[in-house]
Amino acid sequence: MQALKDRIVNEGKVLPGNIIKVDGFLNHRVDCAFMGEIADAFAERFDINNVDVILTAEASGIALASICAYRWNKPMIFAKKAKSDNIEGGLYKSEIMSYTYNKKVTLLVSKQWLAPRTKVLVIDDFMARGEAVRGLCELVGEAGAELVGVGIAVEKGFQGGGDRLREMGINYQALAVIDKATPDEIVFRADED
Repeated sequence: MQALKDRIVNEGKVLPGNIIKVDGFLNHRVDCAFMGEIADAFAERFDINNVDVILTAEASGIALASICAYRWNKPMIFAKKAKSDNIEGGLYKSEIMSYTYNKKVTLLVSKQWLAPRTKVLVIDDFMARGEAVRGLCELVGEAGAELVGVGIAVEKGFQGGGDRLREMGINYQALAVIDKATPDEIVFRADED
């Protein structure tokens, strides 16, 4: 998606540790109209009529997944990273290593909201090593639901998460894949479609 690549180049920053900061429009201050354009780009890549629910991880994926779900008239579930008193009944759980926080976290989804045979599209804002997406896919499998696909706005291609999903044969779509990121240069992978 060229508009997303342009925003990354024009507004993003590369911080130490290969952190790509795009919090001016994607995951802190959110440009909702632009998120709608991202939702439209995903709708061109996935059969939205074959999706029952959108799934993402707390917290930064919530904005994009919510706008996608609203745009497509689908419910959205986000996997929580801490059990709260308002979660009733059983839980699906997946342990992941958070790249952002450099610690283990547990993704949690109530069994009340993710049922067997539900057709699930995972949507997230960013992918580095793919741990959050791996955990979300694990939750889908644990529920006996069907993974329709995974859509990521920005993939850090040099960290391998997206490549692992591609090798697994998952219907995986990233709108902007960054192959190299330095404070002076961001290089995108050539579009594959």
